[in-house]
Amino acid sequence: MRELADRPEEMPAVFAERFNSGDATALAQVYEDAAVLVPQPGTPVTGPDLRTANSRLQKLGIPLSVRPRHVYRNGDLALLIVDWAIDGTDPEGRDVHIGGTATDVARRGPDGRWRYVIDNPFGTRRAQQHPTS
Repeated sequence: MRELADRPEEMPAVFAERFNSGDATALAQVYEDAAVLVPQPGTPVTGPDLRTANSRLQKLGIPLSVRPRHVYRNGDLALLIVDWAIDGTDPEGRDVHIGGTATDVARRGPDGRWRYVIDNPFGTRRAQQHPTS
């Protein structure tokens, strides 16, 4: 399995490889300890909830594809804009089509490896508004 990224441009490929491996522990290593994941617009999670959210998608058994659009780096921080998709059939035979354009923040750690600080897979998509009674 690929090592953690030496450059922010490598982050999407490292993430996809680790996601597609099905190994939740390997995937968790691409995040800083206090990282934030936004699995649904407006709903950030951290810690065990981050791992649970990713695990839910990994269990679909459908490969993730990524296409980086932009990587902007400033010292030890980077902003990544990445198109991604999970398209296929889940273990129960249902068609799955999930995707978006992520806006992610990564940071280079003391070991020189890059990890996600904020993983926002749905980018600027709005949170669902619930009608008020």
